[in-house]
Amino acid sequence: MQAKALVCDENQNFSYADVTLPDPGPEHILIRSLYSGVSIGTEFALIRNKIPTWGEYPLCTGYQGVGVVECAGDKVDAFKSGDKVYYRDNREGMRLPDGRQVSAASGVHCSAALVSPGTTHGLELLPDDVPADAASLFVMPAVGLNGVDMANPRMGDVVAVYGAGLVGLGVMAACSHRGCVVVAIDLAQNRLEVAQKLGADYLINGSTQNVVEELQKIAPDGADVVFESTGIPACVDPAIELCRRYGKFILQGHYGTDPLSYQFAPPHGKRLTMFYPCDDGFAPCRRAVLKNMATGVLPWHHTITHRVDAEDSPALYDAINKDNAKDVVGAVIRWSED
Repeated sequence: MQAKALVCDENQNFSYADVTLPDPGPEHILIRSLYSGVSIGTEFALIRNKIPTWGEYPLCTGYQGVGVVECAGDKVDAFKSGDKVYYRDNREGMRLPDGRQVSAASGVHCSAALVSPGTTHGLELLPDDVPADAASLFVMPAVGLNGVDMANPRMGDVVAVYGAGLVGLGVMAACSHRGCVVVAIDLAQNRLEVAQKLGADYLINGSTQNVVEELQKIAPDGADVVFESTGIPACVDPAIELCRRYGKFILQGHYGTDPLSYQFAPPHGKRLTMFYPCDDGFAPCRRAVLKNMATGVLPWHHTITHRVDAEDSPALYDAINKDNAKDVVGAVIRWSED
C-alpha cells in the first residue's frame, strides 16, 4: 500500500517521502490520516539521539494522530469504516521505494496508519465535537494529567509549573481543574500567554524576572507542589529550590538516558516527596483529555501556533531541529481533508 511520510535520515535531514505499508490483515485497521501532532520534546530527543530511537535511521517519528477508518479486518469488531479515531501507533513495516526499512518511532507522521486495536498504544473512537487538529495533540495533556493524578495536588495548593511547553501546559490545565493556585514559569512570553488561557493564575517570565523572588510574593514558604516540566537536567536544581518544606516535586520531563545529577541536600533538607511519572496514563488519561476537549473544559486549541500541510512538514522540522522556530508552542501536520 502506497503512502507519504515525514522521514528523517542519519544526518537529520527531513523529507516528504514515498513509503510503502503492508496490506492490512484481518486483525488490522487501516486509517486515513487527517492530522498528526508534533511533540517537540520527545520526537527531537529521538532525532538527536538524546533517548533511544527504537530503531536505525531512517526514522518516521510522531506518536499522536487523528484519522478516519478506511477499512477494518474481519477480526475487528469495535471499529468500522468511516469512524473517526485518535491513535498512537503505526509500526507495521514501513519501507522506502528502495526497500529500506523505516524505523517507526512511532510512525504516525504518515498519510496512512496500520494499527492493531487493543494494545496499550492503539486507538479509540474520537468523541464528537472535538476539532481534529487539537485532538491530534492529545498525548501531551494526557502526560500532564497522568503526573497530576500521581502527585495528587489538592484544592488550594500552590502549584508551580517549571516550563510551559505542551506537557507543562497540560499540567497547568489539570491543576486548574482541581482548584489549585497555578503558577506558570517559562522564558517565553508567548507560552506564558497560552498558560493563562489554560488556567494559570500567575505568570513568571524567567528571562526578565527573578523566579524565586516572584514566587515568594505568592507563596512565601515556597510552592506546595512543583512540576519540573522542561526535561532539561540543568533545570532540576532551580525547580527544587521553589518547593516548600514537606512539599512535592515531580520530575515531569524526560531527561534522557545519561545519568541525571542534582544536588542532594536541598530536597533532603526539605523532606520532599518526589514523583517520577512516565507515559500518558494510557486509555483513561487519553479519554479524559479528549472528553474535556469535547465539553470545552480543556480549550486545547489555544496551544496550536503552527499548522502546516504534510508537504511542508520537512521545513518545519528542519527549523525546529536547528532552533530556528522558537515561536512554536504547538504544531500540527495536515495530511488530508475531513
